[in-house]
Amino acid sequence: MSIPMPAGYEKLPKKTVRDVNPAYQKIRSWISSVGASIAINDLTGHGRASGMCLVDTRTDSVVVTHTPTAPAADRFAPFILDAAPLHVDSAMAPMGCAPGDFNSDGRMDLLVYYWGRTPILFMADKSASGRAPSYRPTEVVPSTEDADRYTGEPWNTNAVSVADYDGDGHPDLMVGNYFPNSAVLDPHGQDDVVMNDSMSNAKNGGGIRVLRWLRNDGGKPVYVEDKKAVPYDDSTGWTLALGGGDLTDDLLPEVYAANDFGHDHLFYNESTPGDIRFSTATGDRGWTTPKSFVLGKDSFKGMGVDFVDLYSRGKFDMIASNITTAWGLEESNYVWRNDADTAKDMASDLGSGHAPFSQQAQEVGLAWTGWTWDIKGADLKNSGKLNVLQTAGFVQGDGHNRWPWLQELATSNDVLLREPRMWPKVGPGDDIAGHQPMAVYAPADSGKYVDIADHVGIDSKTPTRGIAIGDTRGTGTLDFAVARQWGPPAFYKNDSPDMGRYLELHLYRPADKAKKQDGGGPSASRTPAYNAQVTVRTADGRTMQSQLDGGSGHSGKRGFDVHFGLGSEDRPVSASIAWLDNQGERHRQTIQLDPGTHSFMLTDTAEEVSVP
Repeated sequence: MSIPMPAGYEKLPKKTVRDVNPAYQKIRSWISSVGASIAINDLTGHGRASGMCLVDTRTDSVVVTHTPTAPAADRFAPFILDAAPLHVDSAMAPMGCAPGDFNSDGRMDLLVYYWGRTPILFMADKSASGRAPSYRPTEVVPSTEDADRYTGEPWNTNAVSVADYDGDGHPDLMVGNYFPNSAVLDPHGQDDVVMNDSMSNAKNGGGIRVLRWLRNDGGKPVYVEDKKAVPYDDSTGWTLALGGGDLTDDLLPEVYAANDFGHDHLFYNESTPGDIRFSTATGDRGWTTPKSFVLGKDSFKGMGVDFVDLYSRGKFDMIASNITTAWGLEESNYVWRNDADTAKDMASDLGSGHAPFSQQAQEVGLAWTGWTWDIKGADLKNSGKLNVLQTAGFVQGDGHNRWPWLQELATSNDVLLREPRMWPKVGPGDDIAGHQPMAVYAPADSGKYVDIADHVGIDSKTPTRGIAIGDTRGTGTLDFAVARQWGPPAFYKNDSPDMGRYLELHLYRPADKAKKQDGGGPSASRTPAYNAQVTVRTADGRTMQSQLDGGSGHSGKRGFDVHFGLGSEDRPVSASIAWLDNQGERHRQTIQLDPGTHSFMLTDTAEEVSVP
């Protein structure tokens, strides 16, 4: 289905390649290969994930709209976010949008991140009238005010992860930058830009910055950078994706950083309130283990990541995207199977620097897709088994196939790589993996996954980037949307027959008490319960785990619903809900729930509530 866009949008000028720094002119299509982003969430406060925020690279616009399946009460006139009076010029471009309640006032804000500047928070305006949300822009990282130019750091961000990393009850930000601070998109910029300094272990990228929530000031969140949050040697990669999930049962999420041109990293969360701190854990190599199948020692091109309970064992595994094109750069996607017996064992291993994961992508049929990007797990049939969605395609052209030149580059000396002039031409018309469709994997009876995209009406060969998933109709059925690079975004309504039963939880904490008095719609008294985690045990003996995902992946952000497919099981299930309250105290409660949708307010107890 087509996505509703602002009035007159189709008449706006559209481009198919970016203006870039003169040093990148020869490879401008390569530089122009990312930026399409999409998110699904509850933007109107009606308890349904029927709103959308997307980045369209054709116009460099951030569009706020609703899903084509949104009920009438959730529909509004789509519009383009305006950053004024903050400075965004032609040498900057939005790369993604992450919804979240960043000041805990009960309204959904939007975090937009860019190439060329630090992120901007668009705070939901409490005075907005009518059905459409309204936003006020504010800087995340303060800079010297100058009406004529931007004076902050020239970050080039490709990924953000939003979670309460230090357990103080407020969402923090992990920002993954790709290029080091430089004028990548300035056609008049200085010749001080670089490419990666290695094809397998690059450490000259923009890397990871961690911004900790400090306080709310007049309704605006104030963040400070915890510069020592991530070990420095592991913080300077070319980051394309960040994912978070609690592996140790302490409600503080670990983080997986997917880095292009080198090692991915698993960061063990050792934070305390007011101090975000991670250490790095790596896997072990056996006699028969390829080096790149050791977590944290790989040489692959990390593009996307998701924390999922792939084997239905009540604990998180991790799935990650790489370049997997046959007769191209044939690496492998990753399925990192969690091999710890218990969460306590996992904590002990991670604390000692050991990551107890084994790489199982080929064994489960998920090893090879193409030049892949975002990856998400979701139960599209409510069968009790996850599907895996994965975007694909790199640079699309109708002329020269540049794979041979890229192969030649991949075998060259690392000393040459950081110089853009040493790279092969990749400009308009050139093609590298440009016609690969996205994948939709379904579990077969054998236990292996099979790509069924061409059987279910998903055959577009326009390169795709972000994936957003959500129950957009409030019916317990998951739909999804896809961002396309240099093409219109697409929405896929789930019309699957013979859907199974489901359990879907909407998990909230009370909003900031100081904000409850000002009205502002039905959601003003509740805020998402960041870090909340749910383990479900069914009457027929299955165990499944999921979480409220505050924002993970490459450039797609799923809704905040915690969703489980139950198959034919119609008996009550046991749901163990674990959460942090507003003061950061940990709680856990096990509740018997009938299949269907349930909403809970989480304080010192979990109380089921009705959501208008």
